[in-house]
Amino acid sequence: MRRARPRGDLGFAILSSYASTVTLTIVGPKEGEHRWVLTMPDGSGDADLQNALDTWLAEHPNDTAQLWLNQVNARKDAIARSVRFEPYRDLWQLRCSLPQAPSGIRTRAFTANDTNDFLRVNNRAFHWHPEQGRLTAERFRQTTQESWYRQDGFRLLHNPENRLAGFCWTKIHKNTSPQLGEIYVIALDPDFVGRGLGKALTLAGLEWLSGAGLERAMLYVEADNAAANATYFSIGFTKHHTNRAYRYKP
Repeated sequence: MRRARPRGDLGFAILSSYASTVTLTIVGPKEGEHRWVLTMPDGSGDADLQNALDTWLAEHPNDTAQLWLNQVNARKDAIARSVRFEPYRDLWQLRCSLPQAPSGIRTRAFTANDTNDFLRVNNRAFHWHPEQGRLTAERFRQTTQESWYRQDGFRLLHNPENRLAGFCWTKIHKNTSPQLGEIYVIALDPDFVGRGLGKALTLAGLEWLSGAGLERAMLYVEADNAAANATYFSIGFTKHHTNRAYRYKP
């Protein structure tokens, strides 16, 4: 039920100034479909994007690439298409106010002893996902070392036989004003899908964020994930903006 943003942990990052007002973030070179991953920063102008793409293409005419445009609009979309970057994936950012309705379920905080169960459920739930699928113990450990990580904000749902049915991993963005909570990763084991637990688990995460003193929450979701979006909209989430991925093939 969850989005995943582009990650920078599969290569090395290079910051290249293509114009005085913009820095294009480049990750690579990488193995796989996209040799490079390009991301334009929030707030960049149309001329910034045009200059950055023209310059990158002049330097890498024979390389494949993925481009992410955050908060894309019609003009930036047209610029990317004009230089043969093909759109293929939309991520929506949804937002809602807090508090929301009670979840009606009991969750508990993650502990280190839950790692193997979490990885099994995560990789079963996201076997199709380009970023979240095939999560390893080492990658997971690295994430838990990040400064934002809070173990008590990582909520687990078990069935009566103490089997992990799903989880809702939250995050607090402290660099926003006011601070913004996030449903960072949420998933159900496929064996528990269709029982109405997805909505309850989302509400459990929102409960925790509200209890932490937050008044707004957000999440990212694939635009074509109709089931997840129906759940989120029924809770009270609304669309805030779209991040769009493009691919370039020479």
